Amino acid sequence: MRRVVFSILVDNVAGVLSRISGLFSRRGYNIDSLTVGVTADPRYSRITVVARGDEIILDQIEKQLNKLVDVIDIKCLDQERSICKELVLVKIKANEEKRQAVFAVANVFQAKVTDVSKEAVMVELTGSQGKINGFIELLIQDGYEILELARTGLTGLSRGTFDVKMYDEEGNLMDYDFRE
Repeated sequence: MRRVVFSILVDNVAGVLSRISGLFSRRGYNIDSLTVGVTADPRYSRITVVARGDEIILDQIEKQLNKLVDVIDIKCLDQERSICKELVLVKIKANEEKRQAVFAVANVFQAKVTDVSKEAVMVELTGSQGKINGFIELLIQDGYEILELARTGLTGLSRGTFDVKMYDEEGNLMDYDFRE
């Protein structure tokens, strides 16, 4: 079973996320992670979907996504030619005695302490899924109580300009040379 990160450029219109997630559910495909946000051009949004399957299933997912009217472009983000990150906020039970130890763990992972209260510390960490999983596992292993946790899901872009596509006012693909 292989894991694929689909970066999907879509029209920024109501219902597009529902149609994409509906495509997965209707065909019985699972979504490991899903993020969506508007791009630099407000006419478009980028949806990042992480899915697992064999080659036939993953190929079928890509073909079915390409059939949707609001889908402009689909890229499969290659691990070596892309940057993929996730954000997590973790609220950890930590009184005054435990606070410095939590700060030390956060520092090892280059996490940012975003809030400190009398009984808790909130930490923000951005990185690969492996880095975030490692941080959470270490907290649990060291006996810290996680009060709340929120993860954004994976998002990413391919490196460089080799596969960047630009669209004109009418939504037509433009010839664009990034070497200028």
